[in-house]
Amino acid sequence: MAKKNIALVTGGYSKESVISMLSSEIVEQHLDKKLYQVYKIIVTRDRWYHPTGKGGRTITVNRHDFSLRSEGETVRFDAVLLMIHGTPGEDGKMQGYFDMLDIPYTSCDTQTSALTFNKRYTVATAAFSGVKVAKSLHFFKQDTIQIDEILKNLTLPVFVKPNNGGSSIGMSKVNKKEELATALEKAFQEDDQVLVEEFIRGREFTIGVMQTRGELIALPITEVSSKKEFFDYEAKYTAGLATEITPAKIEPAKTKVIEDLAKRIYQIFNCRGVVRIDFIWNEVDNQPYMLEINTVPGQSQNSIVPQQVRAYGWTMSDFYTRLIEAVAS
Repeated sequence: MAKKNIALVTGGYSKESVISMLSSEIVEQHLDKKLYQVYKIIVTRDRWYHPTGKGGRTITVNRHDFSLRSEGETVRFDAVLLMIHGTPGEDGKMQGYFDMLDIPYTSCDTQTSALTFNKRYTVATAAFSGVKVAKSLHFFKQDTIQIDEILKNLTLPVFVKPNNGGSSIGMSKVNKKEELATALEKAFQEDDQVLVEEFIRGREFTIGVMQTRGELIALPITEVSSKKEFFDYEAKYTAGLATEITPAKIEPAKTKVIEDLAKRIYQIFNCRGVVRIDFIWNEVDNQPYMLEINTVPGQSQNSIVPQQVRAYGWTMSDFYTRLIEAVAS
């Protein structure tokens, strides 16, 4: 059987491009080379290209049909394994491009990706469907924001975060009124929309969900705790600053509640491929609250989904094969 040509698309236009490159290195190591001919495609604002590894030579991607011209032959792709965190890979832009070219890809479609990239619209859609979420306010850069009005509607502490984006870049936890203005300014440096969200006291859990071979699977739950005040960018990507326990040490009844809710959210948002959904188990009303949905979850050495895959009993190679075969069988 001939090998399938797989484009491993990485990079991107945001600060998360560094994490995208780390993720793609791990993915590339574990893709089954007996089944797939893998071409890493790096996407930057200036160019899209394939590094050949031969003397630093690169091949520019033909964006008209997403092909490569290599050694006198045109390489066309059977599928795209999308590994761009942030824009343009997690917000639906690349997906729309691949849809127009009729090239299958491993992530959620354009509509789901665009919706879930917007934190406010995600929690609003979830709440409309009966999923519990934190109380929040949504602001645009052009708004006149009154600190006192925020505090009339929300109780401190609150999280202030860019509405679009990931890896907790630009995010702050605010405990005092005097800290709000600085936190808003920090978040607006990353995005023109900001979400101010009430803090929920409880345990933080995250879970991967994927559709594979006709079955919707919830991977083992991870409990996350940070040595910093919250699970920020530094805690996520610096060894020793966070504790991640997989599988989480929780009662079977709570495990089932989170698994069932995660699967329901996957279906509500019409997800594809693997997504990771973050929750807080509210210690006041003893129920899980959804925080956000990650449609291109990290695959780097410190990332959570690979931990969950191994705890489930799969090899990483089998996991990536399942992702690809779902769209290019």
